[in-house]
Amino acid sequence: MGAHGDAFAEDGARERRELVREIEAYGALRDPAWRAAFSEVPRHLFVPSYYVAGAGGYERLWSGHADPARRARWLRGAYQDEPLATRVREGELVSSSSQPSLMAEMLEALDVRDGHDVLEIGAGTGYNAALLCHRLGAEHVTTVDLDEEITASARAHLAAAGYRPTVITGDGARGCPERAPFDRIVATCTLPSIPYAWLAQCRPDALVLTPLSTGLVLLRVRGDHAEGRFLPTSAYFVALRGGHARFPRARPMGLPRQAYEDDRFRFLFTLAEGSLDAREALSLWQREGRPERERFGVTVSAGRQWAWLDDPEGPYAWPLPSG
Repeated sequence: MGAHGDAFAEDGARERRELVREIEAYGALRDPAWRAAFSEVPRHLFVPSYYVAGAGGYERLWSGHADPARRARWLRGAYQDEPLATRVREGELVSSSSQPSLMAEMLEALDVRDGHDVLEIGAGTGYNAALLCHRLGAEHVTTVDLDEEITASARAHLAAAGYRPTVITGDGARGCPERAPFDRIVATCTLPSIPYAWLAQCRPDALVLTPLSTGLVLLRVRGDHAEGRFLPTSAYFVALRGGHARFPRARPMGLPRQAYEDDRFRFLFTLAEGSLDAREALSLWQREGRPERERFGVTVSAGRQWAWLDDPEGPYAWPLPSG
């Protein structure tokens, strides 16, 4: 940060206190340990530059700008409760720093305990790994990303903040067998299904939390069987590199705009893609009373996996792609 470092540290602490208050108002940070992590880990060190969308495309804000007003705008933005686009290539978002309140909700849902070993899929800026390090100690945290440029950057950000977890360049769908077993696996990128390799790297009774469709599913792992429900919140993440996020790109013909624009319907439609066409999905959604995300779940067992409504063995179930 150079000559601006002290000012950034002081102003950042003030902005961080405000961010924590905002996350608490959202309903997260009920656990004092996570409140301490968000209060003490400086997010601005992990986003020295980021992009904001504008009418003419993306505009870059960064810590080293000559204009003090632009630097102040960058710092304020770093502590907004919003996702930040950190890497854009040819106009396409490649990597981002997630919305802090969503991160807090995910970390609390992960239910970590002292001594747990955690694998994070999708290193991003390194900020989420730093929060995990604050809570558990760096020796218990492993983070993986396919892009060597991203892992190098995350490693540098983490070191600047005083954290040195294991940062691996590799395919997140493979997990990290050399560091297994894990008590918790958390993904910060969207996948089309659950990689079977993750389950093989889990300790008994481990938890896996991952974005799927436009939600977050929390699975309890027992051997090669895993099952769990979706959290109530919506979640939109960058797709795992090498995988394909299952987001419908355009409104299907004949589907009412009001339904397509309803976030709950889009979740079901995306989750059951390939099994239900738009009209079938809409009919089911209306018949079942426009179900919320927490009525849905996922089961992985005996080499297959499926999503379901209300009951894993019930009438409404849809196969997921091979993990």
